[in-house]
Amino acid sequence: MGKVILEVKNLKTKYVTRFHEDVYAVDGVSFTIEEGKSLGIAGESGCGKSTLALSLMGYYFPPLHYISGEIIIDGKNISGMKPDDVRKTILGSEIAYIPQAAMNALNPTQKIIRFVEDVIRAHDPKADKKEIRKLAEARFAELGLPASVLDKHAVELSGGMKQRTVIAVSTILNPKVLIADEPSSALDVTSQKMVIKMMRQLMEKGYVKAMLFITHELPLLYNVTDDIMVMYAGQIVEKGSAKEMVFDPTHPYSHGLMNSILVPEEGTRGHKLPAIPGTPPNLKKPPAGCRFAERCKYARPECRYTGIPEKNFGDGRMYRCLLGVDELKEVYSHE
Repeated sequence: MGKVILEVKNLKTKYVTRFHEDVYAVDGVSFTIEEGKSLGIAGESGCGKSTLALSLMGYYFPPLHYISGEIIIDGKNISGMKPDDVRKTILGSEIAYIPQAAMNALNPTQKIIRFVEDVIRAHDPKADKKEIRKLAEARFAELGLPASVLDKHAVELSGGMKQRTVIAVSTILNPKVLIADEPSSALDVTSQKMVIKMMRQLMEKGYVKAMLFITHELPLLYNVTDDIMVMYAGQIVEKGSAKEMVFDPTHPYSHGLMNSILVPEEGTRGHKLPAIPGTPPNLKKPPAGCRFAERCKYARPECRYTGIPEKNFGDGRMYRCLLGVDELKEVYSHE
């Protein structure tokens, strides 16, 4: 086992609505990422993926609130730190975040160099302007972006260049953990490949020690990440290597997700993709038992009222289900 860069222990966070209702978007999540490794998170919209990403930075603003748990980055526990301390000492240097719709994250009235200056001076207010530019030009060049980009506004860049610029700016301080939330969405295939290649370079060159990659595109996770976690209704329901999760999923929800992928070789004529019936539970009042029970065709009566703990088996693989591995594989084999 390698050095653990990011360790999350029983993290719980919630949203508070304007009616003072609690929405438990991340509920008891635990996992680790080792140095040099990338971890993917899959799951349908609303399962808590992006909320988990925001929570991991330890920078909470209403309506998102921290409840409990630990977030440890390279041995440093950032849980419960004051927002100003997190901004000055953690964001950008320890952990960086590439948001959804990153192409729209750049202020159109400012030149790109200003974003780089803001990131660096948040940690070093006395940083020299010439040194900042020198560092920026070198990093942009390494990632296939010409130095001229620094003097442009966001509106002068293509979609792919905007995305790569956001990645370059976000990682200018060599963060130990990079969180990428749907980094290739809204891009054409060529730009997607370029962005993925760029993120791999960041890992290979040691600028980023570990990466958390969030996307709806399951085949993409298989080609990009070492391991995959599947999230459902605020909880992790299964985690394993990318190969195991794509070709041999255990949890019924993971199994349903993987079966819903269209295989180009099979075509669409006469081939109906299986769907997962129903909708996720209301996280204002999470079910007492398995959160997937109401949609699971293998559920037993006790699944609906029995709390389901994580089950670990083989090389760090885990799943959360009342049924055993052999029992699940048996029912899948008869489908």
